[in-house]
Amino acid sequence: MFSKFHDMKSAFSKPNLKIASVFATVFMGVVTAASVFAANPPAAPAATTAAATPAAPAVAPAPAAAPEVIGKADLVKGEASYSTVCVACHAADGNSMIPANPKLAQQHPEYLFKQLQEFKNGKRNNAIMTGMVATLSGQDMKNIAAWLATKTNKPGQSKDKELIAMGEKIYRGGIADRQVPACAGCHSPNGAGIPSIYPRVSGQHADYTALQLNTFRDGSRKNSVAMTQVAAKMNDREIKAVSDYMAGLR
Repeated sequence: MFSKFHDMKSAFSKPNLKIASVFATVFMGVVTAASVFAANPPAAPAATTAAATPAAPAVAPAPAAAPEVIGKADLVKGEASYSTVCVACHAADGNSMIPANPKLAQQHPEYLFKQLQEFKNGKRNNAIMTGMVATLSGQDMKNIAAWLATKTNKPGQSKDKELIAMGEKIYRGGIADRQVPACAGCHSPNGAGIPSIYPRVSGQHADYTALQLNTFRDGSRKNSVAMTQVAAKMNDREIKAVSDYMAGLR
């Protein structure tokens, strides 16, 4: 009987030992996990980390460049700059031989200076001239303009005999029925212009003058309200006639 009881006790104890072993294993796993968690806490969320980091200070804008101070014109430097930048298109003495390129010799320096500035600041649009003046300072422009004013303008001549009479009539009397004023009123009877206000037009290439009147008319040249209004009222034949007439003015 004792033997049976002992066998039953043994049988009853074995499962209990197994259960105890399982519980012990689970308990040790929990303890181990807790230890690892304590040693390596989870990283803070990105938003919290970002919020805790102070923002970088704003960069102050660069101070504006001081305006250029332009002094008295220097003719020697003007000739040097002209020889480097302008001579290829406008000839050594400013009397261009290319009909599409204007003669600049004896032009009023105030007018030339204004045009060079406006090529650079975009008020007058010409891709070639914009590139040419890109490296010029205001002082360079003043020097060049002053030097060109000392050169002598070589007279040109009218070429279209059929249009001379029309050109003369427009230049000296305008076009009354369309309220086009006489060119001579601003550019003087002999085409010499008025210093610091209106440019010299005598002897200028007819092709160049006609091109400018057309660009004023179509709006691609916008740096003279007065000329835009005048050209808007003229047709192609009238523009050609007055341009040819001015080329022969002395």
